[in-house]
Amino acid sequence: MNVVPQIAYFSMEIALELEMPTYCGGLGLLAGDMLRAAADGQLPLVGVSLLHRKGYFCQKLDQQGTQSEQPCEWTVERFVKECQARVIVKIEDRAVHVRAWQYEVKGNKGGIVPVYLLDTDLPENSEWDRHITDQLYGGNEWYRLCQEIILGIGGVRILRALGHDHLTRYHMNEGHAALLAMELLDEHALEAGRQTFNHDDIEAVRRLCVFTTHTPVPAGHDKFPLHMVISALGRNEVIEMREVFCCEGELNMTYLALNLSHYINGVAKKHTEISQRIFAGYKIHDITNGVHADTWASPPIQRMFDRYIPGWREDNFNLRHALSLPAADLWDAHAQAKNSLLDRVNFETNSGMEANVLTFGFARRIADYKRADLIFHNIERLREISQDTGPFQVVISGKSHPGDPVGRETIRKIFRSIKTLKNSIRIAYLNNYDWELGRLMTGGVDVWLNTPLPPMEASGTSGMKAAVNGVPSLSILDGWWIEGCIEGTTGWAIGGAPKNENPAQRTPADAESLYDKMEYIVIPLYYRERERFIDVMRHSIALNASFFNTQRMLLQYVLSAYFGNTEE
Repeated sequence: MNVVPQIAYFSMEIALELEMPTYCGGLGLLAGDMLRAAADGQLPLVGVSLLHRKGYFCQKLDQQGTQSEQPCEWTVERFVKECQARVIVKIEDRAVHVRAWQYEVKGNKGGIVPVYLLDTDLPENSEWDRHITDQLYGGNEWYRLCQEIILGIGGVRILRALGHDHLTRYHMNEGHAALLAMELLDEHALEAGRQTFNHDDIEAVRRLCVFTTHTPVPAGHDKFPLHMVISALGRNEVIEMREVFCCEGELNMTYLALNLSHYINGVAKKHTEISQRIFAGYKIHDITNGVHADTWASPPIQRMFDRYIPGWREDNFNLRHALSLPAADLWDAHAQAKNSLLDRVNFETNSGMEANVLTFGFARRIADYKRADLIFHNIERLREISQDTGPFQVVISGKSHPGDPVGRETIRKIFRSIKTLKNSIRIAYLNNYDWELGRLMTGGVDVWLNTPLPPMEASGTSGMKAAVNGVPSLSILDGWWIEGCIEGTTGWAIGGAPKNENPAQRTPADAESLYDKMEYIVIPLYYRERERFIDVMRHSIALNASFFNTQRMLLQYVLSAYFGNTEE
């Protein structure tokens, strides 16, 4: 069923299909889950992103853990249909031609959400301009600015060219698309008979825009020097209205989105509190992230749900009935998912992992604050736990941004730890973490690890994906886990509530807390009290998967941001 779109959802990355490298990580996967939920619910929404012909990057790791990157080439025409519409965006006063490719997200009740992927690879453009949309988060500052001009300004123009003239909301998923507000200001000024916009247009545009901020990490907020912006756009309004566009003398995409949105939200309750302190002059609402349950439940878990919880796809809240799942059936479904993961692990790494051994999983973007190496803080303690309490094995995966030397060194450090422990604990690091591997891991491990430095985790969704599969989390109390953790019921907390964010002081204490939980609670429970462990699995589904899903998340956006009161 096709519905006339009223809401435009802009995101620099969107995970649409396994073989389409149009995403990097959590932000893109969340965007894809959002659109899948919108299609399921037949919501009048349209998506806008860039085509990314070379993707983010394909990761290769040598035996020392040194990462190298290669483009992720793909056959565009196999997945998307070219639209006839063309628009022009001015960059440095030259015409950059932009086209769109359409992908259709299809819901479980026949709903369709169209997604337009913008592309500058046209013969009318210069050689450099043809590659503006090629690489996700690639290139230098100038390349990123040009991409964000295409996404924001070009995105609105493509929507108009395709006949989407009556949109009532423009949702910016992070600040990358904030220049769409400049295009809306231009449109409003023209409607008023003026060639340039002014302060009179701001309130009209604010009523149209919604902004979701995803990170408290400064590097996550794009900003560009004014001389670069003026060179690219030739727009003096950026300087004349610097209180709208700028922060500390630069075009700040986050502040532009904040200033021109009537509804602003963080992605977890704690993240909203942190964002409210950072952006003290703005009202920040909270809508905690969720995941698309149908996408992330492993095939054997899906079959079990179909048998015992009919209607769970249509209404994820039905997953609360997981408390009555037969223990044997839940354990068998999980065992099937675990075998699928371990088959891949052993094929790729020859690590000899065994299905009857407790398996921990960790997979995230490898950045300093995510502390992927926290479990290796005390190698001897880790070895003692394995020898004295019970065997365990660990599966790890994750990419480091090519420009992040700390993240790249963290991977090498993990490889060194793996070699040190090779005679005591089976540990595997899998290459090229992507959507497919993420589904295998969140469905196939026994316990999910997450170890960020508080309060840097905005939300995190990997633990939610694990919960859909009945995999409990052993995680730092940050992001969504502050809301989802019921100690000993849905999983276990590492450390206490955030008090000291200094990693030099927190990390040793957090590592000891992790080891204590492993040694005294999780490992004994898994081997000696299997029924109680399965009960934690049930509660992970019933309490967490039934709530931390995109159905609930999207309903909050609909009621509060899209069709609710537009006043702050």
